Amino acid sequence: MLGLARTRVTPDALTACGVGLCVAAAVLVFFENRNEILFYWLAAGVFVVGSVLDILDGALARTSGKGTPFGAFLDSTTDRVSEGFMLGAIALVFARHHEMVAVGLTFAAVAGSFLVSYTRAKAEGLALKGDVGIGSRAERVVVITAGLVLAPWGVLPYAIGLLAATAWFTVGQRVWSVRRQLARRSNPGVGEDADL
Repeated sequence: MLGLARTRVTPDALTACGVGLCVAAAVLVFFENRNEILFYWLAAGVFVVGSVLDILDGALARTSGKGTPFGAFLDSTTDRVSEGFMLGAIALVFARHHEMVAVGLTFAAVAGSFLVSYTRAKAEGLALKGDVGIGSRAERVVVITAGLVLAPWGVLPYAIGLLAATAWFTVGQRVWSVRRQLARRSNPGVGEDADL
């Protein structure tokens, strides 16, 4: 990362490349009906690279001093674009194969994933810790990628179900965490394990 920080590459450039690759991966998913293994695996590889670039942009901003408030805002916004396009493409594939339960799970995964990010942003806007929980972006990327790799063998609906479940569980964890933090702020004597 230090080597990259000495180049003229900016965090915003990495952000743009990352979201572009994730959108391209979503397009590849849609063509799975032509060759499942080829297009699912290509999509998984491109999605991983795009997601890694999305992670590296923040690290580059911190180590190079090139970060800006707008860059941080753009990064979090494009993360939602990347996930939204990928999950949207997966939903279209499920609809093509008349797997309507899986379509419903994908909608639940989209809503849950977006709420995971929203609850963190809202908590941090209140000067509280908002990054608790098991379903952060890195974990969601891993689940989606594994689902794509194993999709030719029917695993993708289960991966999306797992994604939806962990996302909503994480939303619950963050709501509970914010409630406890606010209660401790109002009543400094309240302990960590108090029944709130």
